[in-house]
Amino acid sequence: MAPPILAQKDKKLFADLLSQYENRQLSKGRKTADQILKKYPEHGETMCMKGLILVHLGQRDEGINLVKEGMRKDLSSHICWHVWALIQKSEHKYEDALKSYIQALKFDKDNFNILRDTAVLQTQTRQFEGLVDTRHNLLRLRPYNRHHWVGLAVAYQLNGNLAEAKQVLECIEGFLRNVGSYNVEFSELLMYHVRILEDMGDFQSAVDMLESHDRAKGGSVLNRIAGTEMKGVTTCGLCLERTSYFTARLLAKLKESNADDDQKTAWTEQADAAWRWLLSQNADGYEYYKGLLANQGIDLANVTDENREKALEMLRGYFNVQFATAPRRLALHVTTGQEFKDFIKPYLTNALTKGIPSLFADLKPLYKDSVKCQIIEDTVEEFRATLETSSPSTGDSNEPTTYLWALYLLAQHHSYLGRHKQALDILDIAIVHTPTLPELYMTRARVLKRAGDPHGAARAMNDARLLDGQDRFINTKTGKYLLRAGMISEADTIFSKFTRGGASAAADLEEMQAMHYLVEQGDSYRRAGKLNLALKKYYVIQKVFESFREDQYEFHQYSVRKTILNVYTEMLKWEDNVRSHPGFIHAAVATVQIWVALYDDATLGPSLQPAETTTSDVSSKKAINKAKKAARKGQPEADGANSKKATATQSEDRGLEPPRLRDEDPEGLKLVLAEDPLERADKYLTGLSELVPQNMDICFAIYDVAIRRKKYLQAVRMLVRAHSLDPEHPDLHSRIAHLRNTVSLLPEPIPAPVGPVLAESIASLIPPEVSLELFNSQYLQNHSSSPMAIVAHAKVAQILKAPQDEVDSILFTVLKEPVQLDHEAAFAVLSYLKEMKTLCAEEFRIACNDRFELSTLFRSDEEIAALQRSFTESGESPADSETLETLI
Repeated sequence: MAPPILAQKDKKLFADLLSQYENRQLSKGRKTADQILKKYPEHGETMCMKGLILVHLGQRDEGINLVKEGMRKDLSSHICWHVWALIQKSEHKYEDALKSYIQALKFDKDNFNILRDTAVLQTQTRQFEGLVDTRHNLLRLRPYNRHHWVGLAVAYQLNGNLAEAKQVLECIEGFLRNVGSYNVEFSELLMYHVRILEDMGDFQSAVDMLESHDRAKGGSVLNRIAGTEMKGVTTCGLCLERTSYFTARLLAKLKESNADDDQKTAWTEQADAAWRWLLSQNADGYEYYKGLLANQGIDLANVTDENREKALEMLRGYFNVQFATAPRRLALHVTTGQEFKDFIKPYLTNALTKGIPSLFADLKPLYKDSVKCQIIEDTVEEFRATLETSSPSTGDSNEPTTYLWALYLLAQHHSYLGRHKQALDILDIAIVHTPTLPELYMTRARVLKRAGDPHGAARAMNDARLLDGQDRFINTKTGKYLLRAGMISEADTIFSKFTRGGASAAADLEEMQAMHYLVEQGDSYRRAGKLNLALKKYYVIQKVFESFREDQYEFHQYSVRKTILNVYTEMLKWEDNVRSHPGFIHAAVATVQIWVALYDDATLGPSLQPAETTTSDVSSKKAINKAKKAARKGQPEADGANSKKATATQSEDRGLEPPRLRDEDPEGLKLVLAEDPLERADKYLTGLSELVPQNMDICFAIYDVAIRRKKYLQAVRMLVRAHSLDPEHPDLHSRIAHLRNTVSLLPEPIPAPVGPVLAESIASLIPPEVSLELFNSQYLQNHSSSPMAIVAHAKVAQILKAPQDEVDSILFTVLKEPVQLDHEAAFAVLSYLKEMKTLCAEEFRIACNDRFELSTLFRSDEEIAALQRSFTESGESPADSETLETLI
């Protein structure tokens, strides 16, 4: 049935309704809609508008139902589709909202507001081809608005049509010739134009444009450093961020072209002058030195004997620049042998005398060369011996602190090389020398962490915190170490010193999206066996990254309007790859492993439920809560003020955003009882195989889910990819055997076309003529000294139904020579033994506890509980903490 047609008077009333909604006069708009609907109860557009107003007033369910009913009454109205799109957009259903907007445009193709919102949604959903058409329509409707020209250029670039983007930018610059001398937006537009030229490969035009618009020559490019960096090769520091990673190596790329030698020489001289000007502005810019050397054909990452002297000569030219340390540090990278000794000694002397805590972090890249590593050790040991034997009567006030920082550097040096006992001995000497330096205790904590003692590390880090209780960094590190030691409540107590009052530390840190905290707490819960709480934390991480995606929405229109184009396009690239962040990958893999464990062991989820909660208790609690709600609902208003407050609340604009739902399962107890664990795991992994194709953990996680869902082609594809990355990986070995064994045990062969492809793929991983027993024994022979390879061998033996005693004996070989066993690999073996619930696990734990003296990972449960209690009992009270901070 056709929708009713409003009379002229009622059309004016409907126009008033639209105006009232635009001005957020919601109560008036609701009355107006009721007035129209009283006369035209089947008018779909009015029903949709009233529903939209009800959503704003907080009556969401009623409003949405009314909008749906109104759409059914009039599917040919652009207003109905527009209203529905607004609601979908508020729920972050961007793809669905875009479909609704496109439907609305079918009935009103020149509606500017709908076109504008459509362009934003097309950018949000990365539908760039449609974005170009939408931007064309916007420009056609308002050709004199510069922002629509800019938007069209950006749309062309995002769609890969760089030539068209260049033409649009030239048109914009043509009618913006008479801009002011200091116009930031025009300067950004020019830099964006240069970026387009560079992406097109038109480097000469990009250089010419930078020179013609140079501020020093009366041009409009305001950021000379950014422009010079573009001409020189790359960018660095804050300028790199400010100019949206303008890393265009224009002149370097021009030199690689087929130009004649004279032209290449001119470009080299021009680039050399540009880099030297940048170094005159910042002589500590490492990227500038790399660019200067690269311009002369010297790759700083791969210096050869032929160009080593030339590189050193260029760096020497900046040795005398006041306060510049970069050239001397880069010289350490370039030099070798005796020349390196001559440079490292004054460098270390200067740093140790000044007491630079970050000296080891500065030198660590040099440790890739074992000869340089030994020279550094010998030089610092020489300093230490000299300072230990020096007489106090010399009167040098720097000697005690120089000696202290030499000990500090040596401790870090030995810890990095795995000599934990030696590092701890040196730190004991340093602490006796100066017991009030927090860095010593922090380094001690790091050494103990590397040695496998998380509880001792937490105690040492807490000692550092007590020396400087106001330092947020040390407090945060203490909380992190406490989480790794399994002391979650103690960690939250530390974090609460710097979080918002009135809320728990966990809730505040979740709201602040503190990734390091969420990852560490999730891991801590998982190690403690509280898989329900671990899952909750890992899903919070997923929500954090979803919010990143949603937060970009507001920038699509703003960045075009403000002409912040280079930063904006880089942001879009960052958003497309944000889920490749290590924190998200770690959470995804851990989540999948938990879901797989819940699927494999159906009793695991129920075992996590609190034993004291019975059905009668739950029902009684529900009855009590229901009675309380009913009592509150039936309670009369105390006075007229409350009544006025309620009336005001009813007319208050609550926006279109849906209210935040209360978490009905804060501890994840219902979550671990989900009936679809594999589907939930697969949903978390969606798209990650394409986003991070080089990640082995993602390949294994996808395989573990796919093989259980009987998606054999997906499973074998992940193993083929992992095999191309690291064919000898222990986890890959066990999964190849698992796949072949699983397929061979199927009751019926897989039919074509899947079967032959699967068989061919498995054959590429393990030849058909090689049995799994032979495959397993050959792998162990090739990796007999690797403890994780022995674990993989044991896993395959278990897959092949070997006796438990045989599997246990295989795992115990990690304790024998020539296996290179460290505490991490030993703990992995112990975890696997506990997973199999074998009686030999306790024997292995005792053996490892005797072998790794510094580690507490192999203590009994009673001993670990005692360590945690001792930390809590020895911890200072708040009053003691305040007193200590006041004294310091």
